[in-house]
Amino acid sequence: MKDCYKILGIAPNASLSEIKHAYREKAKLYHPDSLGDSSKRDEFNDITQAYRVLSDARQRQIFNDSFFHQFREKKQSEESFDYRKWLVERNDDESWAKLIVLDLMRGREDDAVREFIHVNSSRPKFSLKRWYTREDFMDYGYILSEELVIRGEYYDAFLLLEQVILMEYSYEYFRFFFPEVISFTTAILRNNIEGVISDELALDVYERALELRFSKADDAFFLQKMAVIYRRLGDIRTAELIEKMKL
Repeated sequence: MKDCYKILGIAPNASLSEIKHAYREKAKLYHPDSLGDSSKRDEFNDITQAYRVLSDARQRQIFNDSFFHQFREKKQSEESFDYRKWLVERNDDESWAKLIVLDLMRGREDDAVREFIHVNSSRPKFSLKRWYTREDFMDYGYILSEELVIRGEYYDAFLLLEQVILMEYSYEYFRFFFPEVISFTTAILRNNIEGVISDELALDVYERALELRFSKADDAFFLQKMAVIYRRLGDIRTAELIEKMKL
């Protein structure tokens, strides 16, 4: 039995976010299509299988029970430096950004989401992407957007996904995962915006979505929803103009 954790290069106590991040990093390196080398297919298959096992809670437990005879997390000594505590005690944008990602990748997803929403609302100029490389931001941003959606924070999730999509268009990074990003984003736009968030925010989302190069069918859907909202707000003239744009 192969060590799934070793294959992905992560610790046995890795969070789901860390597993996703590691899989994307490894898959980009070993994907046969990106290398043009079919000899790497076995390594890629191992990476994919390891991800399937560790990303499923049931399969991961079975793997842990069968692979590890004694699986225990190493406890940090009380004298060791507590990086998270140090970040929490600071109040600058960089520390907030590092704290959000630290919690996101260390199994404290609730804390990461709460911190992200708090700093976004209290610091208008805060930008998570400012403190990470383009590639890291795209990966962390996507993982954070997934956690935001789980907790019903659809507007903030869309704004992060918008940045990821625009970055992908200007610099290919996700490549093999980009259809997943697009599918995830359009699912939010179709199911979790109109009637879920405020009408004003919903209009903002749909207007932004029209600039993201989705399909014609998707754009027609966004325009239809915008027309419905404008009618509900009493702006019949704008609603009628939008309805003509759909034709």
